[in-house]
Amino acid sequence: MSKVEQRLPVGEPIAVDELVAGALAAPADGPLKVGDERVVDFLVAFARQLLRPAVARRYPELASLGFFLRRGEIAKAVARVADEPGALHFPRGLVFHVPPANVDTIFVYSWALSALAGNANIVRISSRSAGAATAVLEALNGTEAHPAVRQTQRMVTYGRDDAVTAALSAACDLRVIWGGDRSVNELRRHQLKPSSRDVTFPDRSSFTVISAAGWLGATDGERDAAALGFYNDSYWFDQAACASPRAVYWVGGEADATRARKDLETRLLAVIGSKRPEVDAAMAVEKRVATYGLAAEGAATGIHFAGNALATVDLAEPGLIPRRWLGVGTFPQARVDALADLAPIVQRRDQTVTHFGFAADELVTFARTLAGRGVDRFVPVGDALNFSALWDGYDLMREFTRLTTITAR
Repeated sequence: MSKVEQRLPVGEPIAVDELVAGALAAPADGPLKVGDERVVDFLVAFARQLLRPAVARRYPELASLGFFLRRGEIAKAVARVADEPGALHFPRGLVFHVPPANVDTIFVYSWALSALAGNANIVRISSRSAGAATAVLEALNGTEAHPAVRQTQRMVTYGRDDAVTAALSAACDLRVIWGGDRSVNELRRHQLKPSSRDVTFPDRSSFTVISAAGWLGATDGERDAAALGFYNDSYWFDQAACASPRAVYWVGGEADATRARKDLETRLLAVIGSKRPEVDAAMAVEKRVATYGLAAEGAATGIHFAGNALATVDLAEPGLIPRRWLGVGTFPQARVDALADLAPIVQRRDQTVTHFGFAADELVTFARTLAGRGVDRFVPVGDALNFSALWDGYDLMREFTRLTTITAR
């Protein structure tokens, strides 16, 4: 069988059976447990590396990861699976993670939570991952770790090798698959043990809802902060993250919505001017092909470009939202009178709704109207990419542990 490249800890190529045996071998000072301090200390030290100014300036998305791994946040995650009378939480065993290449730090979140749950982990890092993923791996390898952590936490890279994937799938107790419907279906061809199962993150899409009256009633500072937050939600990861908004809905009267939309665009262009996102020629062409394609399909009545970094599309009607990726900085938009008007549009694949200008009770009412048919999370504009232990409708810490119940007379 082919060998795999060891990325964490860095080492010579290793055979899969040797990799699995090493990860599952009992550490000399005892196996990992839920909330193990050896793992906690490693993650906290790793977070400090990510929050160093030099790293955070170059890869601002890693600052969010660093905050996610602060000791206080880790304690909250572990508390979700604290033992209780009559019920004990234990690690599942070996977890095999297959993250996507287009959001090249998402693997750290699921791996970190699984490690906190006391599991041995093997993470496949795509050979196409670069940039922030490389910085993450350098920080991981540069962080002092207890031998038990180095032994049980492995990250590897290998090409399209079905034999390797099949072996890792057969060995694991839980398989975590990110990256879309196609990836999920391809990975599911490789059988698991009868006692094992998958946690899957298939194709998802997200959108933003903005109250026109709420926007116009906000202060300049609030609107500037929202424009910056919208930029971060969208332009980090080239708008390819499942939680990045791929459409904007304005809620309210037509006159207010027109004014509010123009104001957001003006402020967003100012942010773009200061951030200077890189949009190469190929991306610019792809955006034009995608947006003009919407017009050809009858889904769009207007297309507007502000340089290569921003494209807005007037949808012919709200229900014609294109859930596919159209290129970074592309925003189909439509107006509705009320949040409830969006209910028939929502599909199961809709994951995150970022919002501005709505009260909590309005969002709760909307969520109850949807009744679980779609949308797993409602977060303020600017928080779309803030990962949580509750993701895609999963309570991940509970997914990464198994429960033993005890009944005594």
